[in-house]
Amino acid sequence: MIEYSLFIFVLLGFVPLLYITLKAMVFKGKWEYVVFFLLAYLPFHISVLSIVYQVSYSSIPVTFFQLTKDLLVILAFLLFILYHKNIFEYPFRLNRVDMIFSAFIGLAFLYLFLPLGEATFISKVLYFKNMLIPALVYFLGRNTTFNDREINNVFRIIFVIAIAAFAFNIVEGILDTHLQSYTGYAMFIQGINQIEPSGNFGLQWTFETQAITKRFASFFADPLELASSVLMGFAAGLIWFLTTKRAYSFFYLLVMFCSLGSLIFSASRAAFAAFFVMIFFIAMVFRLYKLILFGIVVALAFVVYILFFASEDFYFFVVDTITFQNASSVGHLLEWFLALDSMIESPFGIGLAMSGNQGSVTDEVRIGGENQFLIYGVQMGFIGMILYILLLAYGISYSIKVFREEENVMTARVAFTAAAVKVGMLLPLFTANAEMYAYVSWISWWMIGYAMNHYSKAKIRDEKA
Repeated sequence: MIEYSLFIFVLLGFVPLLYITLKAMVFKGKWEYVVFFLLAYLPFHISVLSIVYQVSYSSIPVTFFQLTKDLLVILAFLLFILYHKNIFEYPFRLNRVDMIFSAFIGLAFLYLFLPLGEATFISKVLYFKNMLIPALVYFLGRNTTFNDREINNVFRIIFVIAIAAFAFNIVEGILDTHLQSYTGYAMFIQGINQIEPSGNFGLQWTFETQAITKRFASFFADPLELASSVLMGFAAGLIWFLTTKRAYSFFYLLVMFCSLGSLIFSASRAAFAAFFVMIFFIAMVFRLYKLILFGIVVALAFVVYILFFASEDFYFFVVDTITFQNASSVGHLLEWFLALDSMIESPFGIGLAMSGNQGSVTDEVRIGGENQFLIYGVQMGFIGMILYILLLAYGISYSIKVFREEENVMTARVAFTAAAVKVGMLLPLFTANAEMYAYVSWISWWMIGYAMNHYSKAKIRDEKA
């Protein structure tokens, strides 16, 4: 009975959300409102697919729910063109981020047709689709014009997701059971993705630590996606806390607390390290040098604790992690070496769908897959990897420039959150195919695009001054 109850909850949430979004996009010309659908739906995406498959035992309804998010983004792009009658007179002013993103996707499109690699053309098309959609989301953000109330709604959804994720984590912790044990996750990955359940809890190895303790994912796809996604909740909560009167700031402290709580439940080492990298970045942006000093003191205290007070098991766990001697770290290192070896042997790449953990990449042809930079390097060569690195670098630096120069507080908050999240994601990108995490990836790219919209407007104002 529980599976049917969950399915009813899915329908009660999904159908009204889809109806409201389509109504606003098609009949009111608010194509930008696709971002509200993505914000509210993407965190639950895999859970929704699992519940649907658990009830239907069919790939047809799963495909409908799976493609809805992609089709809505494409529809938003088409409506953008439709609602601009003089689209060819639209004032496109490309900045470096625009040009690098265009070059990156253009290169991927070229590799879609090049006779490289062992992947089938269908697999390449699906992989290219997974690269194209975030680019379209960036484009939509690049052309979105929201008022303060609409931007406020964007952040409110982010805050609700962060709090709700932690609430589900608490329930999981109390019951000592993964939510995925009820949603049919194992059945879904076996029936749809052809992946046999693994690990001691009947899900996947990523849902447990080496000490065979549970790592929780809340309603996200897995603990790694949860860990990366809550970085956005923390960054958004922090900038609102810093730019709000203290009398009204308690709610944002709650959001940050919940984000940290979910980070602990996920037990992701890369995300923990990424959190401190993000804090260091934020301290540099705000010139909070005392915070940097405090971070150094905490790091030294942690080292002292490990050397003199920690248990033997914890000591060797940390040492093995740092020296890449535990199973997880060795696995990452092996994947990196395989990817680097492929790049050295084929510096111009070996074709799309030949690396990574995307659904269209099969294990039979996969080379590497646990480093987003090397994944693109394997497929599109050093050029592809360098373009991706430049895309992140300019996206972060230009967003910070918008944050510092923008007079509108809401826009500045978006720019800051975009930059902080992309910096926080740098470490997870080294250990996972992190662009697969649609919620944090797509929304942060939308935010980068939104920031670049105002960056270009600022340049126009400067030129006219």
